[in-house]
Amino acid sequence: MRSTPVSAAPRRGRRTALVAAGLVAALTLTATACGGSEDEADTKPGGGTSQAADAGDTGGGEGGLAAGLADRLKEHGIDVDKWKDGGWKNWDEDKWLSEAKDFVNPVIEGLWQPDRMKSAKEADKTVTTKDAAADQGATDPEPAPVEAVAEKKPYHENAAPVGKVFFDSPEGSMVCSGTVIKDVNHPGKSNLVWTAGHCVHAGKSGGWYRNIAFVPSYNDYGKSEAELANATATEMAPYGTWWADWASTSNQWIQGGSESGGDGAAYDYSVLHVKPEQGSKSLEETVGAALEVDFSAPSATEVSSMGAWGYPAAAPYNGLEMFKCVDRPGRLSLSPSLPTMYRIGCTMTGGSSGGGWFRVVDGETKLVSNTSIGPLENTWLAGPQLGRAAEALYQDMSKTYGGQ
Repeated sequence: MRSTPVSAAPRRGRRTALVAAGLVAALTLTATACGGSEDEADTKPGGGTSQAADAGDTGGGEGGLAAGLADRLKEHGIDVDKWKDGGWKNWDEDKWLSEAKDFVNPVIEGLWQPDRMKSAKEADKTVTTKDAAADQGATDPEPAPVEAVAEKKPYHENAAPVGKVFFDSPEGSMVCSGTVIKDVNHPGKSNLVWTAGHCVHAGKSGGWYRNIAFVPSYNDYGKSEAELANATATEMAPYGTWWADWASTSNQWIQGGSESGGDGAAYDYSVLHVKPEQGSKSLEETVGAALEVDFSAPSATEVSSMGAWGYPAAAPYNGLEMFKCVDRPGRLSLSPSLPTMYRIGCTMTGGSSGGGWFRVVDGETKLVSNTSIGPLENTWLAGPQLGRAAEALYQDMSKTYGGQ
């Protein structure tokens, strides 16, 4: 997987470059609804298995938590006040809430400060050559590496739906990438974010991660580490910090996901419903953009190009800038019993996990996959096909929680 902790096919160069230009142009068109983040920052708020995390400081519950969350924590013998005061750091096996119904993620205002965001590490999921060659019958030759290209700045004008997903794990603060997606049942007012399953749940060896939050257009102007030495929250999070109050990932990921992706890799996707740490507008209204999800799961042989966007954080990258790769996809099968995954050449490293894969359909850019796994050599990325199971997870999230 290409997440990161916080602290050969012939080359297709010219054709890929032309296709990339078209894809980028289409993506840019979806993002022109929002204005300049620095000038306007003061006006903006600082399925498988779907689960709710009751809102944080909404009153009516013990310790300032909603009553439902307080009750759920008590069921696990967890003191409500201590949880928000640092008790969430207890990752003992019997305290690591693993079942789908156990997800809790109360807002802890001010937790994700600029320095904490910058120190988050990639949550990597890597595979070996042997793993990648498991089922040659449905696996195309390994693609030639495609050098990741830095996205144009400011990001809100070129790739507004893309951002970073932060969370805490037993290993410390971690980071992935994510995408603002449309909510078909709440047009124009979506609070949904698409990312990888391994960015919200550890899989069969663990449980739900904690303090999950999304920051759209992170470091909007792509400033360097030196320039961000004393960065304000507005510089790092121009559209605010958005906490996941509901989360969905596939049962296959929860039951079969592992450090190298495992049997859950082909189902390694997640939908978050988020709420602003401050403010009341929806995510889509605030950012000014959201992408439709394409659940048609086209065969890789039918698609001329796909592009992966994200914030790679492992060397040689530092997680401060947004990058992209565009390539003609091939097929990757980890097992004859699992759905075939998409694979493209790309040098992005950990931290890009969960980042959206886009393709142009009838002139419109749509999300068609997300970064899941890659090799230790960082030469390619693979992502799941989004078919009926993914659509069912999305629809359940939208209908049940989208309007809340």
